[in-house]
This record gives sequence, C-alpha cells and structure tokens, in this order.
Amino acid sequence: MSIPTKNYSFVRHKLLKQEEIAFLDVREEDPHAREHPLFAANLPLSRIEVDAYGKLPKKNIPVVTLDDGEGYAELAAQRLISLGFTDVSVFEGGVSGWKAAGGEVFKDVNVPSKSFGELVESKRHTPSLSAQEVKKLLDDKEDVVVVDVRRFDEYNTMSIPTGISVPGAELVLRLPELAPNPKTKIIVNCAGRTRSIIGTQSLINAGIPNEVNALRNGTIGWTLAGQALDQGQTRQFTEVSQDTASTAAQRARNVADRAGVKRATLADVVQWQMQSERTSYCFDTRTPEEYEAGHLPGFRSVPGGQLVQETEMVAPVRGARIVLVDPSGQGVRANMPASWLAQMAWEVYVLDDVKTSDLTEKGVWQAPLPKLPKVNTVDALTLSNWLKLDSNTIAIDFSTHAHYVKGHIPGSWYALRSQLSDALRNIPQVDRYILTSSPAELSVFAAQELQALTNAEVLVLEGGNSAWTKAGLELEKGPSLLASPPLDRYKRPYEGTSVDPAAMQAYLDWEFGLVAQLGKDGTHHFWVL
Repeated sequence: MSIPTKNYSFVRHKLLKQEEIAFLDVREEDPHAREHPLFAANLPLSRIEVDAYGKLPKKNIPVVTLDDGEGYAELAAQRLISLGFTDVSVFEGGVSGWKAAGGEVFKDVNVPSKSFGELVESKRHTPSLSAQEVKKLLDDKEDVVVVDVRRFDEYNTMSIPTGISVPGAELVLRLPELAPNPKTKIIVNCAGRTRSIIGTQSLINAGIPNEVNALRNGTIGWTLAGQALDQGQTRQFTEVSQDTASTAAQRARNVADRAGVKRATLADVVQWQMQSERTSYCFDTRTPEEYEAGHLPGFRSVPGGQLVQETEMVAPVRGARIVLVDPSGQGVRANMPASWLAQMAWEVYVLDDVKTSDLTEKGVWQAPLPKLPKVNTVDALTLSNWLKLDSNTIAIDFSTHAHYVKGHIPGSWYALRSQLSDALRNIPQVDRYILTSSPAELSVFAAQELQALTNAEVLVLEGGNSAWTKAGLELEKGPSLLASPPLDRYKRPYEGTSVDPAAMQAYLDWEFGLVAQLGKDGTHHFWVL
C-alpha cells in the first residue's frame, strides 16, 4: 500500500491557519518525550486500535503520522486506514526532517500545557513564594491553607505538610469553605510549576479575596530546599453550601466570559456529534465518582484540572471544538478550565442548563472500539492450571509497564507490542503462549501479530488481567520478567519519592526555557487574559 507523505510546510500551514489536523507521534512515550514538535500528540503504534476511535472521533480529518525513521509511522498509517480513516499521510523524514526544515522540537510530555503555564506566569507575574518562605509560614503557625492541585493519587504519594488535595478545577468552587476568612493566606502547589501557576492564577482571575501564592517549583522546590515531604496523606476537599456554589458559579462564569468561552445547548451538541466535517470533543469535568453516578451520553470523564494539563492526551486533533459540562457544580468546573482552553486557542463551549434527568448514562467511560479480530481464548482458571502444571505454557502481558509492575499474572512476561519480534527473542520458546493485557482488547489485537512470528499455539486470556483478578487469583508485583524495555512511559523527573536532585533542577531549568521555545515555534496562538 502506497501511503502519501506530508512535509513541514503542510503541517505548519494547518497549525497557523488553526485548521483541524491530527499530527500523531506514534513512537512510545519515552522516545516521544525526548524530542518532538510542539503539537505532535503521542498516540503509540501499539495502542492505535484501542485509542483511535476515542481520540479521533471523525474519520475524514487530516492525520499525519510521525516517527524518527523506525518505520512505525508507515505501520500506524496502514492501521489507521484499515480502521476507516480516509485522509492519512506519513510525515516526510520524521523528527529529523522536522528539525532539518527549521522546526522547533520540545522535550518532556504535556508540553503545550506546560509552555502555556510558563507564558501565563511571564505575562501575569503570578505571585509565588519559595519553599523556605512557605515552611516558615507553617512553622510559625500562620493562618495558611496549602492546597495541592494534582490528582489525588499524586498528592497521596507525596505532599507538602498540612496540604489538602483540591484538584485544579475544584479550586474556585471549594476554596471559600476551606478558607472562609479572607485574611487566610492560600498556597497552591503541584509537583513542578504548571498546575500551581494555573491554579493560583485561576483564584486570582476569579476574584477570590484571599492572598494567593504558588509554591515556587512545587514539591521539587520543596525537596531541593532539603525539606521533608509527607507521604500517604488523605486530606480532601469537602462539599460546599448552595450559597458558596452560587457565588463560585458567578465568579467562574465571569472569567469564562472574559476569555471568550462560548455557550452551547444539548441540541447543539447532538448536531455537532453528527457533523462529518468538524471534530467535537465532549468532556465532563467533574470528579470521576460524580461522572460514574450519572452523565450525559457521549461525554467522556476528564476532570478539568487534568484536562488543562494534558489536553493533547485526550484531544489530539488541534483545531477541534471542545465542549465542557459540569452539571452538579453549577458550571464552575467547566467554566474555569474552559477559560484556560480558550487562551490556549481552542474553540471551547460550556454546556448550560443541563438537568439531572439528562444524565441518563452511568458507569465509567467506555472507549469506542473497532470490531475485534477472532482469536482463540482461554479462561483464567484453565490458564492458572496450565501455568502451574505445564512448563510449555508462558503468559505474555501487553499492559503498560506501570500496570505490569503494579500487579501481573505470576511468571508472565512484560512485552511491548511495538517491539514484538525483539521481545519474542527474549522470551523462552514454548509450545503455547497466552496473551493478556489491561485493557483486555490490546492482547486481542496483538495475537495475530504474534502468531505470524511463531509456530507455537497462541491464545488470549478471555477478559484479560481483570478476569484473572475477578477469579480471585493472585498477582505478582514488580518488574519481574521484562522482554521489552519500558519505553511506554517517560519517567517524569518529579515522580516518586527518591528522585535525583540534579534531574529535578534540570527539569526546572527546562521549564524556564519554554517561553523562548514558544516564540521560536510560532504556531501556538496562545494568549493570556
């Protein structure tokens, strides 16, 4: 199959004109994070079938796949075409070709959001305090509330002493009851810089009467100052009164209006979802628990703070339309993220006047999937017996490395689907391979590829790893048997509790340089309220 190619000027023209384009870096996350164009969203080759329909809702938008000469871009393009996408090309020359044409390349993940955060601070001089200054306030028992705007699991891993978990989009709604006295000082922190800058500026933009400061450089800055972090904390925000919610709703709506956020109705959304020529992303920005209790059909759960931080992970079509809804928070958690997305040059709408009776779906979001290939399967109990009694059976796990380390079938090998032939050379040759994964569908798509590489019998664990757990069977933890290098996850310099200080400082230095890089790139259209 001959696949057309696209060059630097084509992609740049689309970005400058703010026309829809899915510029997809199809390498694994680690090589992607080491060097990529600003708006090259990461959609690894190994996950295309399970992620494409959710991340690329329209099949006729221009899709350009990118690698760095490994051949993944062609394979990814073929898979996308087989899934029904009609305008698929390969980027000429890969990342090296982008650079040779004068294109700027960026390091790390979530770079559009992180560089936007730095731009906000440079334009608005968002107030901040050093780790030493914040520690003195706490030691002196000053009237201070520390709010951690990361996901709860990140906060739980490590946090500033006394800190309370209040993920970003919840701030304007929850803070008035966490700090009812306007004289209370508010400190906003994340792990590094972006989310604390955006959180602090959100409170300032919304007109909260308290003095608000970001913790400069977050938990990284705290650690580099030689100060101890807490671990395993569980303090979380509380519910708020109707009066507090109404005031917060007015504040958030004012900010959204100033940022040019547009309004939409349910009828608009129904019409947009049927459009073939325009991509619409529909996100519910409340907590996952609220979403699961009842949500609008066709809306995906993406808490607002994470949406601003990780926009390209859930909305890789640059130039698309984004619709946000917050049915149970009077719109606060939609209007505040929407105000930021508008400044990041997205066409963004907030859905108003949603009634409880409209929330007709329950449970977690289910990614839309293509038709699964037919494969031979085995149930969990049979597999368990085989693994105990038959040395000629081996299980191979195609989950993310992080998921594998958290818990996997005892004796199973971790393998990356994109590195399958190399992985197979590291796994003992046996008569029978059983494939498993989380989500279960990943191993179904990998089965045919593996069968083409071996004469052994290839089966898939029905229901994947969750079926093994449901059957009450034990899991093994840790990086036990790695047939592939863990390239699917770029280790953030701020993750975990034992990070090299030099790596943390290098990360901060990189963040400080992002505004200059934005200027060189010139395709972002960001502006600051």
